Amino acid sequence: MKYGIYFAYWTKEWFADYKKYMDKVSALGFDVLEISCAALRDVYTTREQLIELREYAREKGLILTAGYGPTKAENLCSEDPEAVRRAMTFFKDLLPKLQLMDIHILGGGLYSYWPVDFTINNDKQGDRARAVRNLKELAKTAEECDVVLGMEVLNRYEGYILNTCEEAVDFVDEIGSSHVKIMLDTFHMNIEETNMADAIRRAGDRLGHLHLGEQNRLVPGKGSLPWAEIGQALRDINYQGAAVMEPFVMQGGTIGSEIKVWRDMVPDLSEEALDRDAKGALEFCRHVFGI
Repeated sequence: MKYGIYFAYWTKEWFADYKKYMDKVSALGFDVLEISCAALRDVYTTREQLIELREYAREKGLILTAGYGPTKAENLCSEDPEAVRRAMTFFKDLLPKLQLMDIHILGGGLYSYWPVDFTINNDKQGDRARAVRNLKELAKTAEECDVVLGMEVLNRYEGYILNTCEEAVDFVDEIGSSHVKIMLDTFHMNIEETNMADAIRRAGDRLGHLHLGEQNRLVPGKGSLPWAEIGQALRDINYQGAAVMEPFVMQGGTIGSEIKVWRDMVPDLSEEALDRDAKGALEFCRHVFGI
């Protein structure tokens, strides 16, 4: 298993100098850096820039993975054909870019949009059916580009289509593509799953990507989640993918607002302290998971 961390742990905005974070996570001993596809729309826009990031990651001995929360205007499950068209155009443009960057995992609530607007009537069954239909088409491009689409299972406050692993199993089985898999996140699982380890076992070889974080989104080892049981379940299914920490610990900025972090979660937000906690969490996970 490869261990990673999301760059946004250290920043308040979705746009960042990814080389800086490649330097950092490589020095801390991680195998993987996860980036946001938002930056591929507005910051890293040329073929030359994408190749440069790919080569820099290789120099640092890092694997890159990607995450994205589609906007409401680009929504694969929308009743609005224009929103679906924009979503398909965006993803079909994005996937070759990820292929060029040697990125083989794209995770998130790709089947819907984020943050979800709960003031409107979200038609779960109708939206789910549209998502399945459109992802069957998008999966063809994903297969051509060898990018796995990770269907992230979200808690009830952030999503409504896939809240449990069981729902995700049915969803990806209905799509029926080798490149559409389940993405689990321990923060969301802590809210929705009766037994987190059993959910991981239920996912089995459908598990394509994994996010790690405590019940309050601190780095692993700083809270109360059953990490030993989680590690045993990952060993039981012989999980060989990436386990990427996704902690959010500081208020402010776009990230703090959208993730709903209304207070600083740790007493020391200096870069040195954040680095120290990240490195400690990496050592903790490697020890407890044993893989």
